[in-house]
Order: sequence, then structure tokens, then C-alpha cells
Amino acid sequence: MSVLETVQRLQLAYIRAIDDDQLEAWPGFFTDACLYRVTHRADYEAGRPFGMIYADSQGMLADRVSSLRSVNIYEAQTYRHVINPPWLIDEMPDVADVRAETGFIIARIMQTGELTLFASGRYVDRIDLTGPTPKFIEKTVVLDSPVIDTLLALPF
Repeated sequence: MSVLETVQRLQLAYIRAIDDDQLEAWPGFFTDACLYRVTHRADYEAGRPFGMIYADSQGMLADRVSSLRSVNIYEAQTYRHVINPPWLIDEMPDVADVRAETGFIIARIMQTGELTLFASGRYVDRIDLTGPTPKFIEKTVVLDSPVIDTLLALPF
């Protein structure tokens, strides 16, 4: 399987876990020491390192899922992602640090059946392909709009 196909399969498995409410599997897509953040285009392009959501370890991601399941109170909802094929940033990537971008649109479906366009943007990823399964080293979710629903419950 090519590097591009491996990256695409990782992205598809990642969004399937979120869309199918298999959130307990979500942290497993990342290396132990990782970076996951949600930001918007202006902050990303300005090089600002913070995010609306920021986690720098697989443990922090697992804590987020645990909190979503047992502590946070929010209206039941699901996502449906539509993604572009990934674009490899390097023509000859180092399999220990593959860099890729993948565009997305996310629809949010509320328990009432209301469906809205929730977000659009791109994933900017660093991926380690050296182990038995590929893992995200970094996943930066770059939203196209700085205006976001105040409810940022589920991962992107």
C-alpha cells in the first residue's frame, strides 16, 4: 500500500470512529505524546499555537472522552464528515513524519433530527507510519470560520 493510501485509510478510520460514536477508540489514533488542537484559519496562518481545544497527550484525549461520556451535559448529537482525499505535503515523505492536509465538511445532526452545516476546514497532520498501525503525531483542525457554535463537544 502506498503512503497516500495509508494516510487516506487512517483518515477514514478516524472519522468513522467519530461519526459512529466510537469515541473511546479516538485517542488510539494518536501517539502517546501527541498534539491535537482546534483553531481557525487566521490564528493558524499567524502561527499562533493555541486552540479552542488543545491536548498534548493521548491521556488528555482519553480524559476528554471520559468527560464527554460521564461529566459534560450537552444535547445528544452526531456528526457526519465528508472529506477530500489527503494531500501529501512532501513528495518523498519520511514515514516517521508524514505531513498531509485533508479538507472536510462536517454536518451536525441533533437528537431532534435538525441537520446543519457545523464546520468546514482542513486537517493539518503529522503522521507516524513506522509502527504496526499508523498514528497521528499532530492533528491540527483548521476551521475556515472563526465563528463557531459555542458547543464544541465532540472531537472533529
